[in-house]
Amino acid sequence: MDDKTLKGISQTDDEAEDEHWVGETEADEWDGEDEDDEWDDESDEGEDDAEGWDEAAVGLLPIEVPQGFRSGYVAVIGRPNVGKSTLVNAYVGQKVAIVSPKPQTTRRRILGVRTEPMTQIVFVDTPGIHQPHTRLGEFMVEAAVTSIPDADVILFVVDVSDRPRDDDRHIGQLLAQQAKAPVIIALNKADVVKPQHLQQNFDAYLALAPEADYMLVSAQRGDNLDKLLDLVSARLPEGPLYFPPDQVTDQSEQAMVAELVREAALHLTEAEVPHSVAVAIEEWVERSARLTYIDAAIYVERQSQKAIVVGKRGAMIKQIGAQARREIEALLERQVFLELRVKVREEWRRNPTQLRRFGFTEE
Repeated sequence: MDDKTLKGISQTDDEAEDEHWVGETEADEWDGEDEDDEWDDESDEGEDDAEGWDEAAVGLLPIEVPQGFRSGYVAVIGRPNVGKSTLVNAYVGQKVAIVSPKPQTTRRRILGVRTEPMTQIVFVDTPGIHQPHTRLGEFMVEAAVTSIPDADVILFVVDVSDRPRDDDRHIGQLLAQQAKAPVIIALNKADVVKPQHLQQNFDAYLALAPEADYMLVSAQRGDNLDKLLDLVSARLPEGPLYFPPDQVTDQSEQAMVAELVREAALHLTEAEVPHSVAVAIEEWVERSARLTYIDAAIYVERQSQKAIVVGKRGAMIKQIGAQARREIEALLERQVFLELRVKVREEWRRNPTQLRRFGFTEE
């Protein structure tokens, strides 16, 4: 949908200045003090995110499938920033997981569903496996690692343009210890690998899982994605439909919108700010068939980070809002009035209570 300026709901310049509005987003006035807003757990960012998949909860759909129909869950694992979410989005055919150049963009397991006449593949996009330094990091790694033994197929995504790192070797050890399903190595970023390094890197990654199948691919450019998909499909068991044929993810619209706001913040901020950002939808009103009002809060850990996200005279929060709104309108296929505000929750990534409030809960 085109990025249109909504008419009839914009404030005058005087009103905007008095209330610190910036376009269609609002930056709370920074008074140097933290805000003690009451939490509404029903509106937290992660309210609809499951701690993995639960076939009993999903249910087997009472839809007859042809003989030989294959289906199952494919755990997409790898260290941060190797292109897991880009690969899942490519296979699903639309954005179900946000992407950014920043490591550790994915924080929860996200399901992306691809249904074809003879297959239904449920891709489980997982956080990057790394050495965690916060409680949030521990949650993310656990979410990824616990997906390994439950999968029907494991897709180990690596960056073939770079030599294996300690995290890659650790994942190879985890697979040797825990994998019960076939493993396929997706040697991603073939479009940027230097030719003189390709064979050396290729061999080094295959040595991490010697029994695995493999395919050299580029999720960004699309190279060999059809061949990799054939490998995955052939290794799925025969099974039922787990999701309706037209469903592409298990996420709610609110959860996806919160992630799109966070994605915009990740792209536009630097240093420690991206890792400290969380987003919660605080209000969602369908004002008409063509217009949705969304009030979202961007949480950071320090007042200095809040100042960066707001920006000089609200410039940064205005950019975040404009970029996010374009993506949200494309997702919802209608016009959106997006109101953003920035709040502080000190050290929320290390605080179990705060993590629960954001939906990062332990089983």
